[in-house]
Amino acid sequence: MWNLTRGERHVTDASNASRTLLFDIHRGEWDDELLGLLDVPRSVLPEVVASSGVCAHASLQGVSVPIAGIAGDQQAALFGQACVTPGLAKNTYGTGCFLLLNTGRTAVESRSNLVSTVAWRRGNVTEYALEGSVFIAGAVVQWLRDGLKLIRTAAEVEPLAASVADNGGAYLVPAFAGLGAPHWDAYARGAMLGLTRGTTAAHVARAALESIAYQSAEVLTAMESDAGVKLAELRVDGGAAVNNLLLQFQADLLGVAVVRPKVLETTALGAAYLAGIAVGYWRDDAEVAANWQIDRRFEPKMSRDQASTLMAGWNKAVERAKHWA
Repeated sequence: MWNLTRGERHVTDASNASRTLLFDIHRGEWDDELLGLLDVPRSVLPEVVASSGVCAHASLQGVSVPIAGIAGDQQAALFGQACVTPGLAKNTYGTGCFLLLNTGRTAVESRSNLVSTVAWRRGNVTEYALEGSVFIAGAVVQWLRDGLKLIRTAAEVEPLAASVADNGGAYLVPAFAGLGAPHWDAYARGAMLGLTRGTTAAHVARAALESIAYQSAEVLTAMESDAGVKLAELRVDGGAAVNNLLLQFQADLLGVAVVRPKVLETTALGAAYLAGIAVGYWRDDAEVAANWQIDRRFEPKMSRDQASTLMAGWNKAVERAKHWA
């Protein structure tokens, strides 16, 4: 949680507060029962304010500047991707993957080990999201570079992986720090399965990239089940979203389009949008959404039978990697 100072008080927005265990996301207040159990005085906690609205001022060269937009990083990215209506989802491909699905004014209770969280609060209206985290995404490419020395730069992984038609039956489960959503297995460890004498560095590179898409597909499938929606498209951002092979494979697994915007740094953009709406720079969500522009749209090309077969292989590999330590 990061706070802004307002006189002697501190403020934090609802999406940041919802990441703590002391906040009741349904009432939008600190939970008195939990505060009592943990002996935490309410007076030491920041005031929870709207994500969009003037909540403080900063002095910049003698000019009072309103602080009008604050949000958790992934919630800000969701807004920056113009995922402002229920059913829209985004995935940030960074060192890990961070997926959020807008569920509107309903805080969906997950049956799939996902997190129900505040997306943002504007005025007196709170909107929610389902959130799932993948621990190792772009970090697996760093491992290929720094650990195995298969590539010299991260950018080299795509042409190396693309030099083979498929993974050759190889699966890499990058559970280097356990598995995140929807498994939450701290005792899982990394595994390479399906290797033969024909497996090459290119197959390992392709299996590494594919592992990012497999893990993301697991989370998105869980989100669809929990929220009772069918994903229409997936909006993507983050450093690894420049990888065309990864995004095409992601679209193939999901069976829906994966859409990369022209602006990939959507976290700061989302916070700016929330602030801009608050001070009247943008009128409404529609005007914000009109700024969102597509760089490339990846349509699924793989048959659903083939995608199901590949996911079955991944699921088998994950089961071998679980409960290892």
